[in-house]
Amino acid sequence: MSSAISWLGEHQLISQGLAIVLVALLAYVTNLITKRFLLATVGRVVKRTTFKWDDVLQRFKVFERLAHFAPALAVYFGIQLVPGLADEFIALIQRAALATMVLIGTLAASQLLSAANEIYSSSNLAEGRTIKGYVQIIKIALFIVGGIVALAALTDRSPLVMLGGLGAMTAVLLIVFRDTILSFVASLQISNYDMMRVGDWIEMPQYGADGDVVDIGLHTIKVQNWDKTITAIPTHKFLSDSFKNWRSMPQSGGRRIKRSIYVDMNSIRFLEQEDIERFERFVLLRDYIRQKKQEIDEYNAEHLPNQAFTANARRLTNIGTFRHYIVRYLRQHPQINQQMTLMVRQLNPTPQGLPLEVYVFSSDIAWVSYEGIQSDIFDHIMAIVPEFGLRLYQQPSGSDVEAGLRAVVRGDA
Repeated sequence: MSSAISWLGEHQLISQGLAIVLVALLAYVTNLITKRFLLATVGRVVKRTTFKWDDVLQRFKVFERLAHFAPALAVYFGIQLVPGLADEFIALIQRAALATMVLIGTLAASQLLSAANEIYSSSNLAEGRTIKGYVQIIKIALFIVGGIVALAALTDRSPLVMLGGLGAMTAVLLIVFRDTILSFVASLQISNYDMMRVGDWIEMPQYGADGDVVDIGLHTIKVQNWDKTITAIPTHKFLSDSFKNWRSMPQSGGRRIKRSIYVDMNSIRFLEQEDIERFERFVLLRDYIRQKKQEIDEYNAEHLPNQAFTANARRLTNIGTFRHYIVRYLRQHPQINQQMTLMVRQLNPTPQGLPLEVYVFSSDIAWVSYEGIQSDIFDHIMAIVPEFGLRLYQQPSGSDVEAGLRAVVRGDA
């Protein structure tokens, strides 16, 4: 035994090599024990607990990142036990191990931030608001600081000296991180003013975005369009460009129906007595016709006692009666929100006819149901138009031209 020790003493290079191998073996065994036993134990404990946050930490591999400290610590302290190594070499290995631990800590902290973001997003505190942008900017700062500290540990220099040198590069950094800075400012304003949340329906036509916000990040905001495509928009563009957020629509309890039909103005006329008598049999018009008849008769009796010239008298029109019919029809419709604006109005006449606009809110805001309600309403309106002696405008089609030509050939025209 003594001879073996004396032999190793005479061959210092071999003894140092063996010692380094032993240190490397110690680091390997430490890493193996940590992963095989310590991490396995932590995994079993996490599965047994009723908490959700520890499952998130495990899914983001926070414990696995922390486990890498063990072999780095083994190298840091074990290299000092190697006999005969130069102090400079020991210091170099320790600086490398220390820099490695800084990087491991940075990666673990990054994963911890991701896990915290996940825990927050799934909690009741989020309410659609995301902190992903803040997490990302903290990560960027964390990696910058971690890289500087690791480099300082590796070169055996003070991190403050490197940070001082970094200050001289401020102008360059502002150019390099221009979009990041703008996006961070935009993220702050979006969050502080509650301009947008995950799940909001937004429209941004200049970028082809029309759908639900699925992710709000530091650099980009992702919108899933109604055709299931994804549009990624730079976050800072939401400060310079306008967009529409439909969030208040579902909160209001109604979804707007705003659509017009075009009435042929040649079909607009006064009502004759037989028209009035017929409309009195309409359940939705009965009270209106009786009230208007009384009101008009009283006015005409007062202002036109002889009624010699009917053009001077007040009379009912088919378009006015039709408009009131639509209002009464919508007032009794079970799927129209009666607490919100309900209006049927005439717009400015156009070459296509007189626009008659329906402006109401459906009580069901779901897209499919809303479209069904809107279609049902206009199915009825368009079908009832001829009952009032009115015609809807439609541009002449090929069949119209063909029918006209046939009438000319027959001599009907």
